[in-house]
Amino acid sequence: MGPGPINADPRVTRAMSAQLVGQYDPWMTATMDETQVLYRQVFQTQNEQTVLVDGTSRAGIEAALVSLIEPGDRVLVPVFGRFGHLLKEISERCGAEVHTIEVPWGQVFTPSAIEAAIREVKPKLLAVVHGDTSTTVAQPLEELGAICEREGVLFYTDVTASLAGNAFHTDELGLDAVTAGLQKCLAGPSGSAPATFSPRAVEVITARKSVEAGIRREGDAVSAHPIRSNYFDLAMIFDYWGPQRLNHHTEATTMLYGARECARLLVEEGIDEAVARHALHGGAMLAGLRGLGLEIFGDVSHKMNNVTAVMIPDGIDGDGARAAMLDDFGIEIGTSFGPLHGKVWRIGTMGYNARKDAVLTTLASLEAVLRRGGVAVTGGGGVGAAYDVYQDAGAA
Repeated sequence: MGPGPINADPRVTRAMSAQLVGQYDPWMTATMDETQVLYRQVFQTQNEQTVLVDGTSRAGIEAALVSLIEPGDRVLVPVFGRFGHLLKEISERCGAEVHTIEVPWGQVFTPSAIEAAIREVKPKLLAVVHGDTSTTVAQPLEELGAICEREGVLFYTDVTASLAGNAFHTDELGLDAVTAGLQKCLAGPSGSAPATFSPRAVEVITARKSVEAGIRREGDAVSAHPIRSNYFDLAMIFDYWGPQRLNHHTEATTMLYGARECARLLVEEGIDEAVARHALHGGAMLAGLRGLGLEIFGDVSHKMNNVTAVMIPDGIDGDGARAAMLDDFGIEIGTSFGPLHGKVWRIGTMGYNARKDAVLTTLASLEAVLRRGGVAVTGGGGVGAAYDVYQDAGAA
């Protein structure tokens, strides 16, 4: 019940136990095509270039940035948590001239603040995290696409922490590049990074296309300034996933099976229904933590549905309490990073664990650990407050 990874849905792990097939087996390529169709629905996009990047969610981030950024390009990164700093670092490693704006962790930016920074910096790319699990808040994106279009700026976001648990519509938001991971609301394991790219982003990426020598044919593109990573070269990855099937790497077959099943289950449930499920159980967890008398960290009006940060009460060993939750109850909750390490616990309700029984068991266990640690809490206050949320929603 931490901020991710979470317990994978058993149907996902079962799908991943299927036998491997060759990367050009007709069944394999058909599975790749089917996975693309499913993730267009997950991302709510018509983008043809909707693919998997083999690797953790960070692999998707790096593929997007190294393929879009050329050395010397200006990039603007609004930083409101740990993962904004990550976007800054990766962009710098791509050779970008990176500019940042910052707000205190737990807060978000106004669209006008980002617009002012865009006009001052004049970046090629705006790179912003949607939901930053280090703080549990989500940056509103609704007005940023129009700003980027008006200013001629590419718009990228990472939705690893938020996708499938919070409302997100790629095309409506005017996004050019989006990357994610499986290990949170998509209810899968870490190791595959779904990603989608607009025609405008594809044009930028393919302008840098350079087919590697070992598979190059007469007339294939060769660039004097190619994408600076071979493995994360999206121009070649697009050809691998497209009808050309130009060999790039050996697809991570088992992760493909898992990623497809994550998307299939989400589409089967209904994306709006999945978001509502995360809102219900996340709301019950929030109410339960407050019912225990705990202080919630950050701007709750912008909190993600699927994870809550709570201040560690005075007088209790935060890491010791986490260890007791794990050792005595088999429940994992998280701490945070940087300025929040040791100050907050992060408790997730996401993916397969966005369930009533998981919420109630976590709250009851946390109450017991807090009591043994000498914290005065309202007896039954956590579970009782969560029950009230479920009763009001007709889910009791």
